Amino acid sequence: MTTDKSFAQFIAERREALGLNQLALAKRCNLTLDEIEQIESGVELFLPTTIRQKLAKGLKLELSEIQKYEIKEEFKTVKDNIIEDIKERILNGEKELKCPVCSEPLIVRIAKMYDLEDNLMLHPKARCTKCPFQIKY
Repeated sequence: MTTDKSFAQFIAERREALGLNQLALAKRCNLTLDEIEQIESGVELFLPTTIRQKLAKGLKLELSEIQKYEIKEEFKTVKDNIIEDIKERILNGEKELKCPVCSEPLIVRIAKMYDLEDNLMLHPKARCTKCPFQIKY
């Protein structure tokens, strides 16, 4: 099913129909005001399942009603060697990397973790600002 409304418009209209402001919706959904603002401004397009569930409950909707407005994007498979290259570049300190799927900027960071023997382990992480691409570890 396709609609003329964007996901952000749908959420904002539903919130207003319930007589809620953004802060009230955030409290009702147990989300931050910033998360609600990002969703309604169209910045956040790919919601994790937990946020989608909280939003549906707070807006008194079924999950399927929210899902039909979310952007569905065919996700291309990225070859392992490309992912390994991105990981290495993150570990080498590069900050301005592009997504291999959609060429939009990646948000990158290095997670510092310790193994069972207290040895520091560095894990490069990245996520796209526009599509679902991510490198978890």
